[in-house]
Amino acid sequence: MRSVITAWSAISPFGFGADSFRTGLRAGVPAPAAATVAAQVGPARLVPDFDARTVLGRKGTRSMDRVTALAVAAVGELAGAPDAPGAPGRGPAPGLVLGTTGSVQSTMDFTRSSLDGDRPFYVDPARFPNTVMNCAAGLSAIWHGLKGPNATIAGGRAAGLLALNYARRLQAGGRAGTLYCGGVEEYSEARARLHHHGSGAPDGTVLGEGAAVLRLEPAGSALAERDGLAEVVAVESGVYEDAEEIPEILLGCARRALARAAAAPADIVLVAPGETAPEQAALTSLFGFEPPARVDCTGLIGDSAAAAAAFQVLGVLVRAEDDPGLAGRLALVTAVDHDGTLGCALLRPCSRTPKPTTARTP
Repeated sequence: MRSVITAWSAISPFGFGADSFRTGLRAGVPAPAAATVAAQVGPARLVPDFDARTVLGRKGTRSMDRVTALAVAAVGELAGAPDAPGAPGRGPAPGLVLGTTGSVQSTMDFTRSSLDGDRPFYVDPARFPNTVMNCAAGLSAIWHGLKGPNATIAGGRAAGLLALNYARRLQAGGRAGTLYCGGVEEYSEARARLHHHGSGAPDGTVLGEGAAVLRLEPAGSALAERDGLAEVVAVESGVYEDAEEIPEILLGCARRALARAAAAPADIVLVAPGETAPEQAALTSLFGFEPPARVDCTGLIGDSAAAAAAFQVLGVLVRAEDDPGLAGRLALVTAVDHDGTLGCALLRPCSRTPKPTTARTP
C-alpha cells in the first residue's frame, strides 16, 4: 500500500504558515538573516517573531522550549483545522511521526543547572521533559488529541524522509489511518556552537530553523482520493562511514527507489536535493550533466537540520501547485546528514491539486 500526502503546514524563516512558505519559495529570495548570540558562527535565518505564548497561549507553555513550541504549532495547523480527520466514530485515531533530535539547548541548560546548583538535584523538574528527544512529538499529540501511534525519528538532515518512511510503513501494515509526519528544528546558541566546533558542515553554512508537517492518508481512502497532493511512491535510506562513500550509496538508494517504482532516471522531472557536494555528485551520476528541474530550499531558509528534508518535500508540493504539468510525473528528494545517514524519496504529484488551505496567523 502506498500513502498519499493530502495537506501540509510550515513554520519557516519566511514566516508563520503555509502561505508564507509558498510566497517565499516562489519569490526565490533568501529569508532575512539575523545576527545571533553565537557570533563566531555568523547570522542565522530564524522564524520571525515566533513566541510560544503568543501562538499557543499562556496555559501549558511556561516551561515549553522552542523546538516543542514549533512542533505543537505546526501540527496544530493541520490537526486543528475544522475538516481534520479523526473525529470520534470516523476510523482510527490520527497519529504523529516526527523527525527531530530534540533540543540541545534544553539538555545543556538542565545539565548546567545540576552542576551550578547548591545540590545536583536542585533543578526545575518542569524543564526535564524538554531534555527528552520525544518531548516535541509527545506534547504535540497530547495538545491536539492525537491518540494514534506516536514516534520520534532521529536522523539529522534525513530525519524528515525517515519519518515519512516510518509513517508509510505504519499505514501499509494497517496500524494507522491518518498520520501527521515531518520534521522540526530550533535555532539556539548551543546548536550553533556545536555546529561550529564539529558538525562536519562546510564553513559558511547559514543555520535555519522551523517545522514542516505533512498529513498522510492511505492510498485509496476517501480523503486520499479527494485531497491528494502527491503519492509517496518509494523511500530508501542508507548509512555511510566515510564521506567518499556518499555518492555511491546515495546513488544506490535512488536506483532502488526507481526499481520499486518500475521507472528510469529519465522519468524524474524534478529534484529537491540538499546542499552537500557529494549529493550533487550522486545526482550527476544518475542524470548526467543535464539534470531535471530543481527546487531549492536550503539556500533560501538556511540549514534547518532535522526539518530540512521535510521542507524539501514541501518544495516539491509548492512547485507542483505552480506547474500542472508535473502531475503524474516523478520528483526525487534527497538528503545527506554529516553524521552518516542519507536517503531519498520518490513522489508523484496528483493530477488534482486541491485549493490550498490558508494557515492561521499568530
